[in-house]
Amino acid sequence: MSAPAAPAPLRDDRRTVLVVAILASFVVGLDTSVVNVALPAIRQDLGGGLVVQQWVVDAYLVTLGSLILVAGSLSDVFGRVRIVTWGLVVFGVASVVCAAAPTGAVLILARALQGVGGALVTPSSLALIVAAFRGPAQTKAIGTWTGWSSAAMILGPLVGGLIVDGIGWRWIFVLTAVPIVVTIALVTRITGDVHPAHRPRIDLTGAVLAVLGVGGVVLGLIEQERLGWTAPVVVVALVVGAASLLAFVPWERHVTRSGRVPLVPLELFRARNFSVGNAATLSVYGALGMVGFVVTLFVQEVWGFPAWLAGLATLPPTLLLLLLSSTVGALAGRYGPRWFMAAGPAIAAVGALVMLAAGQDPRAYWWSVLPGLVLVGVGIATMVTPLTSAVLGSVPESEAGVGSAVNNALARIASLVMVALAGVVLGGGMSTAGFHRAAVVMACLLAAGAVVSAIGIRNDPAHT
Repeated sequence: MSAPAAPAPLRDDRRTVLVVAILASFVVGLDTSVVNVALPAIRQDLGGGLVVQQWVVDAYLVTLGSLILVAGSLSDVFGRVRIVTWGLVVFGVASVVCAAAPTGAVLILARALQGVGGALVTPSSLALIVAAFRGPAQTKAIGTWTGWSSAAMILGPLVGGLIVDGIGWRWIFVLTAVPIVVTIALVTRITGDVHPAHRPRIDLTGAVLAVLGVGGVVLGLIEQERLGWTAPVVVVALVVGAASLLAFVPWERHVTRSGRVPLVPLELFRARNFSVGNAATLSVYGALGMVGFVVTLFVQEVWGFPAWLAGLATLPPTLLLLLLSSTVGALAGRYGPRWFMAAGPAIAAVGALVMLAAGQDPRAYWWSVLPGLVLVGVGIATMVTPLTSAVLGSVPESEAGVGSAVNNALARIASLVMVALAGVVLGGGMSTAGFHRAAVVMACLLAAGAVVSAIGIRNDPAHT
């Protein structure tokens, strides 16, 4: 366990904390999704073909996914405000380098550095909210944060398409650099932070195992789509990643028994809502990752929508998140998260099944994909904030950074795994039949998340 945290005057700066957390996460989320629509323009300008396109995306995802657990631990040791600030500076510098990159190699290295900054920002920004807010106010604040953070992921393709078509691909990185300057200025106005009474040593071996484990698995899953499962790079990455992950839990137990502070305190999983909430996260976010990938691909490759129209057509979940997340957060704070977490995935599962009505005719959008996405959006908005609140509400405030990092890492890994496996589900290429299979898989994953939440999540006694 970490040492007790010192008093946190963060609660005197609640509004600033919330704005900083939203802006920081929004920028990181936007950059995760905005680049995809720029890949053809990047290839035309910098050359390098498919390899450069793959690594412009992969370099960011690998460093982000593999370092997020380490960043959560750093947040708890050095303070949320300090780590958020470091992350924003790294992300901003990397964004400027991306915008000015003269070659594909420089762009790839800068994207990897962006992933480092994103990993530092993501768990710390949410941990700031946990430290600054309490009770129903905390749940409502998490709802607002969740809505804007999730909106960034879905708005990316639309915003990116408009920028690339209008003023050029380099400006998408300028887009992320400008609000970072504003966010850093706001961070300097926060007067407090959460620090342990005694700064523990970082679990370096655990950090290396986490980086190798998550990074190896993510790298292998991403590259198998391009190289195949039997490629040496894929095999080595998956074997090293799996071996590191298998060694991680015994090592963390050893660190705990020796009286040192582990990278991930395994006792967190003794909290029912933490373990069950993270199990639901794996199922639900795996489905949501496939939704964003498959639906966007289907409307472009089968129905022939241009990139900007595909972004517009998939906008309903974003709008519903923005409209409903804060309200749902307030209600979950009053009545408890359990039935919100059960009902949300169930509603989204129905939405996935509605999309089975999609056929070859693009006009089917109005009675298949659109109502399906509306139901998915309602389900996401109903579930995401209570899920986040249940997971983080079950961990001590001094360990909110690592708790947030675990949940974020699981969500991103689940999404990456399902996107990597989408080719198998689709049958090697996008078609109406493949889209229908993907919709069924999405519905099954969402239904599983609903059942796990209904059975496993417990409300506080005040909500029962």
